[in-house]
Amino acid sequence: MGCWYSRIDREESVSRCKARKRYIKELVIARQALSASHSMYLRSLRGTGSALVQFSSNETTLHRPPPVPAPPPPPPPQQPPMSPGSDTWTSGTTTTASPALPPPPPPPPSSSWDFWDPFAQAATTASRSVTEEEWEAATSTSETAVTAVTGAANAAAPPSSGSELAMVVCRNSKELVEIVKEVDEYFLKAADAGSHLALLLEASNPNLSGKGYNNYACNLTPTTWTWNWNPKIVENTIVGHTGNTSHCSTIERLYAWEKKLYQEVKNAEAIKIEHEKKGAHMRKLEVKRAEYMKTEKTKKEVEKLESQMMVASQAIETTSAEIIKLRESELYPQLLELVKGLMCMWRSMYEIHQVHTHIVQQLKYLNFIPSNEPTSEIHRQSTLQLELEVQQWHLSFCNLVKAQRDYIQSLAGWLRLSLFQFSKNLLLRNSQESKIYSFCEEWHLAVDRIPDKVASEGIKSFLTVIHAIVVQQAEEYKQKKKADSAFKDFEKKAAELRSLESKYSPFSVPETNKDPIAVKKTKVDLSRAKAEEEKSKHEKSVSLTRAMTLNNLQMGFPHVFQAMVGFSSVCMQAFESVYNQAKSIEQEHDVKRILP
Repeated sequence: MGCWYSRIDREESVSRCKARKRYIKELVIARQALSASHSMYLRSLRGTGSALVQFSSNETTLHRPPPVPAPPPPPPPQQPPMSPGSDTWTSGTTTTASPALPPPPPPPPSSSWDFWDPFAQAATTASRSVTEEEWEAATSTSETAVTAVTGAANAAAPPSSGSELAMVVCRNSKELVEIVKEVDEYFLKAADAGSHLALLLEASNPNLSGKGYNNYACNLTPTTWTWNWNPKIVENTIVGHTGNTSHCSTIERLYAWEKKLYQEVKNAEAIKIEHEKKGAHMRKLEVKRAEYMKTEKTKKEVEKLESQMMVASQAIETTSAEIIKLRESELYPQLLELVKGLMCMWRSMYEIHQVHTHIVQQLKYLNFIPSNEPTSEIHRQSTLQLELEVQQWHLSFCNLVKAQRDYIQSLAGWLRLSLFQFSKNLLLRNSQESKIYSFCEEWHLAVDRIPDKVASEGIKSFLTVIHAIVVQQAEEYKQKKKADSAFKDFEKKAAELRSLESKYSPFSVPETNKDPIAVKKTKVDLSRAKAEEEKSKHEKSVSLTRAMTLNNLQMGFPHVFQAMVGFSSVCMQAFESVYNQAKSIEQEHDVKRILP
């Protein structure tokens, strides 16, 4: 029996149907993966934006200087009395208002380190001197920076289009939190841009819960792109082309029909093999002139098998017709909608990431004074959360690209095997079947050519700079623990010294070779020096964390968004080409059908 079934499976028609069934099963799984990865990508965009806002809100040490108050008006000068017969005051002293000066820098933050240190006042004075220098440098360049950011904004503005996302207004004074909130706003717009495609893929989407959710519907004309915020349009787009059936349902029904076809072809092949055996046996009986009854019995068995073969062939034709009907009336329009959705989504992403790039350019013009505020535990946690969200962004991006490639690969593989196998209508094979085949082949080639590595590495590089901040914050925390420990050790030894001094009066020191108070003072001095050293290291670590944070954001933000702009642009053009080519072929077929 095993050999017999093995022989059936080796038959071309059976092995072909088995491969078709395998491809369509892979397509069912790939659609689920594409739906899930699309949903996760939209979630990761929202999560990254939200984590950035939380992170920047806690990074309170990066800020613009406080606004310079206007100088108070000078007191009116003492005027002499009016001269008799004159309606004017006699000339007095002319007062000239001096130019506005920046306020003095804020005092350094209070520190728990002001202990028993005769040099504390000198250190504070020196510290304030360096703060003052940075203040003067910052205030002297503020006007130049404002002018520069305006010029850069104009130069980097994205090209004008019909989209509301084409321009972003650059205010002259923004803090880090304000800039990041704008970044988050466009992360949310990017996630919303995928809502229409999420509907087509039946992906779970936080924004699609309940009524009144916003979706993008893309109206295409040769020169303009417009976006409508109307759920009705989205519903009409889906239902109008697919006959109120979902893509998921269509593929699952195709899989059910393919399983049925596989069984029918196997059954037909088994009948065919049995027919061949019985026919050969009948011919042997006829050659040997065997008994009439025996020959007639075999002949009837052959005729019965021939009848079964005819029924099996008709079943195969019926099942094949159902598959073709599903493929042409439901699947092909749905695939067109998917490509159109991909094209619209990446067009929107392209514009949004252009705006992102424009927004983050303002980071280099931040006018701020770094302070010595250490990183709080809340801020450390928000940085770890940001790292986690960017990791998820990178992972979901890679999964999205892979899922799309798996999807179109399974679809193209199924089409290559399913076309022309059982159809007897040459006209049908030359029009409808070649139309969906060429469409999916173009789609397959377009996806393979998309350079996702650049975008993936762009997100990964951003993750690297965030991780560097996490590591530095951990180092700062570690150094803080050392400094706290050294300070506690110093306080302990200082308390012991005070206790010892109170125990012995100046004239009651025991007569020994070593003065215990002098020995203890030496230990206290060493402990104080150690505490000062660890304090200095901690302050340097805090300053390094603050500087690294801004530098890493200034470096990482533009790189990741430029990479995403490039990727989005290529995707937009690739899907636009596939979609337009398919529509062009459809129009050619329509014209041929109209012409006599």
